[in-house]
Formats: sequence, C-alpha cells, structure tokens
Amino acid sequence: MWKDIMVFTELRDGRIHEITYELLNKGREMADKIGWNLSAIYFGEEQTLCEELIYHGADQVYRISDVNFRKFIPQVQTNCLKGVILREKPSVVLFGATRIGRTLASRLAASLRTGLTADCIGLDIDNEGNLIQTRPAFTGNILATILTKTRPQMCTVRYRVFERARRDTSRVGEVIDVDYLSPSSVGMEILERKPLEEVNLPDARIIVSGGRGFRRKEDLKMLKELAELLGGEVGASRPLIDEGWIGREHQVGFSGNTVKPDLYMAFGISGSPQHLAGMRDSKIIVAVNKDPTAPISRFADYYIVADLYEILPRLISKLRELKKT
Repeated sequence: MWKDIMVFTELRDGRIHEITYELLNKGREMADKIGWNLSAIYFGEEQTLCEELIYHGADQVYRISDVNFRKFIPQVQTNCLKGVILREKPSVVLFGATRIGRTLASRLAASLRTGLTADCIGLDIDNEGNLIQTRPAFTGNILATILTKTRPQMCTVRYRVFERARRDTSRVGEVIDVDYLSPSSVGMEILERKPLEEVNLPDARIIVSGGRGFRRKEDLKMLKELAELLGGEVGASRPLIDEGWIGREHQVGFSGNTVKPDLYMAFGISGSPQHLAGMRDSKIIVAVNKDPTAPISRFADYYIVADLYEILPRLISKLRELKKT
C-alpha cells in the first residue's frame, strides 16, 4: 500500500527554500528509478509556487491553504501532515535538515511511529522500494548506511549535498487542495516573533575558516574582521567547536555544514577527511598552514606555508588600506 515519494516544501519569506529544489531533484531521480510518482506538500496559497514545484519535478502538489498556516505552529502543521500521509501513504517522505524541517520531521515520525534518519548526505532506493540512507556517524568518523523497516521511510537531508533540480516549464502536474479543519486552540499563543540572528554558511559566497592553528579563543576576532572586510561568513573546523571557542553553527564538515562558496579561506586547518568532505567543492580554496604536507594542501588552489599569525594580520591590514582608497 505504501509507495511514491513526498517532499516537504519549506518556505522562507514567501519563497521556496533552495533545499526543497535539491530534494525534488533527488526525489525525481529515485522516483524514476522505481517507477513511482513524486509529490510535494505545500502550506500556502500561491498558485505560482505550486507551478514552480511542478516545473522542478513534482507530479502532484498537495496544497494546504488554511490561513492558520501563515504562522509556523509545529503542533498544527504536524497534525495536518500526518493526515495527508496516512491518506496518501507515500513510502518515502523527505525533509530538509533545517530548523523547520527537523522540528516537523521529528514530531511527525514520533506521531506516525516510524523511523527517522537525520542529516543524510546520501540517498538511493532499491528495487523493493527500500530507501538507502547514508549519514555520518560516530562524530563523522564513519558513514552509516541505514534502512527503515517501518513505513513511511522518513529522513532529513543536509543542505547543499544534492544538485538543484532543473526548471522545466514544459512539465505538467496536478495541484490537489487539501481540506483541513484546524483546531480552535493549540494550547499555545504566539505573542511576539523576533528574527533570529543565524549564521548561513551553506549560502555564503565567501567563508573564512579557522582551525587548530589558533592558539587562543580571543584570536578568532581576526577571522571575524577578515570575514567582515570580505563580506563573508566565519567558519571553523571541529577542534574549535569542541573547545567551546565558537558555536556549532560555524562548523564545516561531516558533522557540521556542507558548503560550496566561491572562496574558501582556511587558516590553521590541516584538513581532516571530515572537514574536507564539507568544503572541497568550493570554487577557490586558499589555505595557510605551517605544515607543507598537510592534507588540505592537495585540495587548495593556493597554499601558503606559513604561520597564520604572520599572514592573517597582514592580510587584514592590506584589505583595510584598499577599503580606504
């Protein structure tokens, strides 16, 4: 009874988040492989966004346009998602590994009494419809392959690990409006919403990262200053996160963020396999390290054998001068 693949559509400021297009691309690939349909579930009213989901690979779009969904209330959306899934019985349900995706997927999996694999970096499907899920395990030291015995098979997928679906305006599909009677009370009231200042490494075009080569937490101020001068974001390798010198949201690597910026600058990072897996697809990699044989040297477009404490202050000083001219 369980078949087909469903993708949760995440919205940011009224626009479809890029992770949705990545999930549609991978979902389309798997659906074609096994002869299933690919659907998207969308909380909103805009017909044009439904069409975009179809242009990017969806065969059906389940649209829930209840006005109560204009605000993100996990309890209500989880209940609605559960109803649609139990009725349509998709064998695979995909969410982005974002704050919203993780919040809904975990609640939904518990409600459906099914398994959930978090932070996947690889997906495939076999001829029997089993979703083959790959994710880092043991702090990124190994890759685990996971199968879910229960249905639906649910997972969250990291941003930037799959290619974006191509837009094909010749595709046609069906928009199905879902009737949902939202509860009069959900046991909570939203009094105020404040924007959360968050680090957006996956979307950053320039990332300046630091690693074990830094001697003191206070010295990370140089990274922040360089990032501000370049209009980029600050990243870090895992040792700095483990030391508590910088927040986990800055981590690049298997157990952090996968990034593909135009420019990635690494200061004092030797280049463990876990870190390299998260940034080696960057367009240009510049690395500074005292060790001429550090693993990152094999991936860097420009490799400077030097102490970061010699290079970083001089680079900041030169950029300041250029900013003044």
